Amino acid sequence: MRYFLPQALFDGQALRTNTALACEGEVVADIMPLSALPTGTLIEPVEALITPPLFDVQVNGGGGVMLNNMPTREGVRNIAQAHNALGTTCLLPTVITDRPEIMDRSAQAVASELGQNGVLGIHIEGPHISVAHKGTHNPAYIRPFDDHTMAVLEGLRHRGVPVLLTLAPEIVEPGLIARLTRMGIVVSAGHSAASAEKTQKALAEGLRCFTHLFNGMPQMTSRAPMITGVAINSEVWCGIIADGHHVSDDMVALATRARPIPDRMILVSDAMSTVGGPDHFELYGETMRVEVGRLVNSEGSLAGAHIDLATSVHRMVTNIGILMIEAVRMATSNPFEMMRLDCPKIIGSKLSDLGKLRSSGIASDC
Repeated sequence: MRYFLPQALFDGQALRTNTALACEGEVVADIMPLSALPTGTLIEPVEALITPPLFDVQVNGGGGVMLNNMPTREGVRNIAQAHNALGTTCLLPTVITDRPEIMDRSAQAVASELGQNGVLGIHIEGPHISVAHKGTHNPAYIRPFDDHTMAVLEGLRHRGVPVLLTLAPEIVEPGLIARLTRMGIVVSAGHSAASAEKTQKALAEGLRCFTHLFNGMPQMTSRAPMITGVAINSEVWCGIIADGHHVSDDMVALATRARPIPDRMILVSDAMSTVGGPDHFELYGETMRVEVGRLVNSEGSLAGAHIDLATSVHRMVTNIGILMIEAVRMATSNPFEMMRLDCPKIIGSKLSDLGKLRSSGIASDC
């Protein structure tokens, strides 16, 4: 038995200090107070906060690979391993708006790699979105919801693959979100111009989350909350990018603290292939490049994010002022609950699969 002492431990419920991990081989066999260990026990320090696995539900690429550009099992594996190396050991590879065959091949690739390298399902972001709020998505491939997409979704669910689907509620027929929800699809609203009324109807049908809050959606005003205001005031989950570029740190803090019930915010990286890879890549025939930490296209507009999930958690604490325990939940238990998946326990997990975070802010939480 080997004993490890992290700077702190998030056990899924609370932050604990002076708590040791007892490991048999690579697996955590027990968690115990430091005081319970016999005098003279060899204890190996871990300069990190240990958490359940970090789970990123929006990963477009990593390690020099974009899923859209390499929709193969090898591509999925390369993306996952790049993020694994940066501390994200669970993820949803994400395919964005593209030709129908790219969605097909991405679905097949993710299904083939399911359960390996932390791949827990797929995020299909588009192509059924608003042209007006397309972001970096190519408008040539945006289209109404069709039988082709339904067949892909049915095939994935038949194989037991968890699916997160981002669509614009205002462009789909009434009743579709309810039908998808009954299939077990987690439906998220994003890249959408939906009014408050349309968004409320989508919530009534089973809409479960909102994709990268504030980005790809009209902003709220005092008389028109639009999709953004309804999202913040809802009781479902909101993903948010905390890289300091996509959303002002002040607005991230405001939205996080404004939610009507706790633990309904989810950190997402929206990472592109530059995370763990070269500082540029091609998408839709255009070069995207990292410039002073921002990933931009040839016009200087944001083109996805250049950040990993562990860094996102760190920024939530040190830059935005969110309590460490809340930030950790946004990257662990919250996304698991949103996807209707069980969050792995510390005991029984491999030590290498657990989250290891820089420990800034622990003292104020414990």
